[in-house]
Amino acid sequence: MNVSSTLSSRAAATVRHGLVGLEAVAHHVAPPVLRIALALPFLRSGLTRWDGFLSLSLGTQFLFEEEFKLHIFGGEYALPAPEQLALLTAIAEIVLPTLLIFGVGTRLAALGLLVMTGVIQLVFPDGWANFHLYWAALAISIMAIGPGALSVDQWIDKGVARSGRPGAR
Repeated sequence: MNVSSTLSSRAAATVRHGLVGLEAVAHHVAPPVLRIALALPFLRSGLTRWDGFLSLSLGTQFLFEEEFKLHIFGGEYALPAPEQLALLTAIAEIVLPTLLIFGVGTRLAALGLLVMTGVIQLVFPDGWANFHLYWAALAISIMAIGPGALSVDQWIDKGVARSGRPGAR
């Protein structure tokens, strides 16, 4: 074996070692970044829905009663129970992103935002390429990989596993 092949073998090993280290860092960083990336647009929207504590803004009420329409099978249809839907949406846009940010009930929170994205797609059918596809991809990714090490869910799982209780992982 000559010097040049020994150097290239060492360089390749160094690169492989560096990639393994990078993968370990990405494994810890990716889940919270995904959670925050999905949470922020919904949380920002949710913050605009309120005029004080538990008081929906008039703008939100107007949008759900008059402006938002479901686009299904080529027709436009009024939202069912718009007052209740506005309240449920406003609550969900605060609660689900907050759960995601802290990593509590992560997969369920991501599923809730995925369902909301599907409904939003029915209301704004032209938004799929700009927002909805990305939100859906983020939600599905979070559901697939889980909350990650930097989450309350992970701390709970570790506590359950240490306790030795049945059902512990």
